[in-house]
Amino acid sequence: MKKVIAVNTRILVSGKLEGIGNFTAEIFKRLVKWNPDYEFHFIFNYPFDDEFIFGDNVTAHVIQPPAKHPLLVKIWYNFSLKRVLKKIKPDVFVSPDAITSLTTDVKTLTVMHDIGFAHRPQDLPLSWSKFYNKYSKRFAQKSNRIATVSEYSKKDIIKTYKINPDKIDVVFNGVKESFHPASPQKITELTNNQEYFFYIGSLHPRKNIINLLKGFNQFKQKSDNNVKLVIGGDFLFQANEIKFTLNDLEHKSQIILTGRLTDEELNTWLSGAIALSYIPHFEGFGIPLLEAMKCNTPILTSNVTSLPEVGSDAAIYVNPESIKEIAEGMNKLYTDKNLRAELIENGQKRLKNFSWEKSAQLLWDCIQKTIHS
Repeated sequence: MKKVIAVNTRILVSGKLEGIGNFTAEIFKRLVKWNPDYEFHFIFNYPFDDEFIFGDNVTAHVIQPPAKHPLLVKIWYNFSLKRVLKKIKPDVFVSPDAITSLTTDVKTLTVMHDIGFAHRPQDLPLSWSKFYNKYSKRFAQKSNRIATVSEYSKKDIIKTYKINPDKIDVVFNGVKESFHPASPQKITELTNNQEYFFYIGSLHPRKNIINLLKGFNQFKQKSDNNVKLVIGGDFLFQANEIKFTLNDLEHKSQIILTGRLTDEELNTWLSGAIALSYIPHFEGFGIPLLEAMKCNTPILTSNVTSLPEVGSDAAIYVNPESIKEIAEGMNKLYTDKNLRAELIENGQKRLKNFSWEKSAQLLWDCIQKTIHS
């Protein structure tokens, strides 16, 4: 008799995949292909794109209500989802977005990428901050197993929620194969041969954009150069504070906001940069570090949470709360060509530890443990 795996795929929205969405898509497209003798049920919250139906062994379900508010999320997981799971009768329910049903009797595997909201509740809108801080521990306790994306996050979940370490598996993120060093011609066409530091990601409070802007401004004040800061990503929560800071900077004209980028544009901007400047307050993993390594780009990043674990010796680390350290890190990378070459070489070695194939196998092992728990 075929094993049945139900998967929460509400995070799979065409053209809007972020970190968790990419994790879900990259891993399950492999698991579906590798395991044709398993039956997968993908459970969506909205009409879905066929690109996410990764094989003939996938059955799709769309259930209501559209869960854009914490109250609707509770209804979706605890009532609508419960009914569908009762009908499907899966051997396991996998939820990659850190939320699970508290009412189902089905064995559950929940992927908790990080619990940054427990340490920095101010980085989320109030309703979501309250929701996660009220229910996340219960999700962890309810789940038969938990997967998370770094050793840092595993230790954090154990310490914060008092969860048995044997219940948690680490499933690292991978990086898209499409990332590669862009050709000099492509870089010239897009960047006009400018020198620049590059940030990629949402413009979100926890990404520490304000200190990045101030650090770059200080770097410019102390160094006579034509270097720009290019920021690729969309404004999210608390956008006005970032905009006010930007408008007050002496060197605001040297900062370029690209908005959301295509994968090709991102690859080219990243390939041409002096360094990736990714200095968040908190991170559960840090996929942009791997993307920079793939593009042969040095890295300036934070010395906190999971980032030293992921970056290893392929990055320069600074205190994300110190504008002075951020400016000094930029200056160090800008002026030391040998250091940049060393970081690039170290990045190529570090990359060998990460791939979506390895990630998919790790999650599959976790799924099997859950089924047989």
